Parts: sequence; C-alpha cells; structure tokens
Amino acid sequence: MDRVDVFLEPVRAFLVQIGAYLPRLGMALLIVLAGWLLAKALRFAVQRALRAINFDVLTRRAGIDGFLEQGGVEGDTADLLAWLSYWIAIVLSLVIAFNGLGLGTITELLGRVLAFLPRVALAIVVLAIGLYFARFVGGTLTVYLRNAQIQDADLLGRLAQYAVVVFVVLVGLDVLDVGGGIVRLTFLILLGGVVLAFALAFGLGGQRWAGALLERWWPTGRREDRDEQP
Repeated sequence: MDRVDVFLEPVRAFLVQIGAYLPRLGMALLIVLAGWLLAKALRFAVQRALRAINFDVLTRRAGIDGFLEQGGVEGDTADLLAWLSYWIAIVLSLVIAFNGLGLGTITELLGRVLAFLPRVALAIVVLAIGLYFARFVGGTLTVYLRNAQIQDADLLGRLAQYAVVVFVVLVGLDVLDVGGGIVRLTFLILLGGVVLAFALAFGLGGQRWAGALLERWWPTGRREDRDEQP
C-alpha cells in the first residue's frame, strides 16, 4: 500500500497543479477572446475615422497607395493602419494573458513587438503627410518659377521635392529607431557621398555646363539692364 501511495503522489501533485492552473488558463482565454473582439471593433473604427478625414485621399496624392499597389498589397494606407491597430490590440491582449499565466519570456518578447507596432503606424503617418507636403512644395515652387519665367523650373521644383522627401525619410527612420541609428547614419553617409560626387563633377568637369545653366536661369542681358538702371 505504501508503494502505491509513493507512485500515486506525483500524479496527485500534478493534478493539483492542473487544478490550480485551469482558472488562470480560462481567464487567459477570456482575455484573448475579449482582445480579439476589441481588435475587430478598433480596426473598423480606425478605418472609418481615417476615411472620414480623407486620409486615403492624402495618401493617394502622396503616392503611397500607388507604391503599395505596385508591391501587390491589397487595400490602401488607411487599411494598413487599420490592420496595425488590429494587431496592436491582439498583441496587447496576448501580453496580458501570458503575463497572467506567468510566462515571462513570451511576455517580454510580445512586449517588444507591442512597443514597435505603434512606431510603425506613426512612421506611416509621418511619411504620408511628409510626402504629400513634398509634392505640394515641389508643385508650388515649379509654378512660381514658371511665372517668374525662370528656365528649368521643373528641375528646380523636383529638386526641392526630393530634398523634402529625404528629410521625411530621415524623420521616419528616427521614429522607427531601427538599428539604434545605424540605418540613419548609413543613409546620411550615402547621401553625402552622392552630393560630394555631384559637387566634384560640377567643379571639375561641369564648368561650361554650369555657366550655360546659370546663363539660362539668369541671362547676362538682365543683369546688364539692371546695372544700367539708376
């Protein structure tokens, strides 16, 4: 009889642990279910809110929706942000559920994912507004230069647009904080290399081209006429 008790004692201890663990598991399942329902409601609300403020129009004019279509992504940027809000709610419910179960490693991993997803959403918003502003700046400058009868107005407007785009990309990388600044530093080094290459080409081999370009932008006759005026 004592031998039977010795063999049954581990089984009893295991069943006691299961009995103590089942309520926590049930609570975790309820939290996940509630999080899933909340995530669906949040996705619907975010999608409706973004379309109500014409955010999809902004992203379409900024060119982000076209980029997503070329990449084979179904839906527009508003749908993408709605899906991000959905997964934020799902991951948050999983963090609460696994924390209640005492699974610290999984909770820590999901916590890092939860901290990263809002940054992705914010970076998308920054890119959408920034690229729209870049197109606005480029178009406005082009129209102004055309009205001022300055040649190569399209080129100058495009350069201004690209400059704003570079700044917006840097801000987006800063929001994401990818690689602790390594990506931003690499991007700046590459950008500096391109600018230096153009500067050297401009200074060493493009003097005549530069003179002709400046003459087109601001003819010598204009400067002489202005100098002759009292």
